[in-house]
Amino acid sequence: MLKIVKSSIAIATTAFLITPAAHADINSALQNICTIVKTDDKGQLRKKMRKVQSDYRLKLRDYYTGITCGGQSLIRTAMLNNAVETGTLMVKKMPRGDLSSPEHDGKTLQAWAAENGLSDSPIAKELADRI
Repeated sequence: MLKIVKSSIAIATTAFLITPAAHADINSALQNICTIVKTDDKGQLRKKMRKVQSDYRLKLRDYYTGITCGGQSLIRTAMLNNAVETGTLMVKKMPRGDLSSPEHDGKTLQAWAAENGLSDSPIAKELADRI
């Protein structure tokens, strides 16, 4: 009985010690994603997304809300920088429900694009077609 308790404590302690390292690794893996989106490098973004998915088993929807570029989400950053290739790739990779849900400021992507005069952008059109 005592052996089981000791083993359980050891496993729990190990899990708590490993978790912060995993967060640090994912942060370093996603470090330059804003630059990739701003420069409209679709190939590099696709490569980054594949690496994160294979190394950490995370898809774009899992880390999309946790990343901001100058206070804006990744798709908003793509719209502001006219990064059509990366913006449309992200719109295609995100689930429809996540695209139509409000972001951190309470506005959906479509409402935000209309407010900022970006509803005619190719990314906004792709977004409207997807939703």
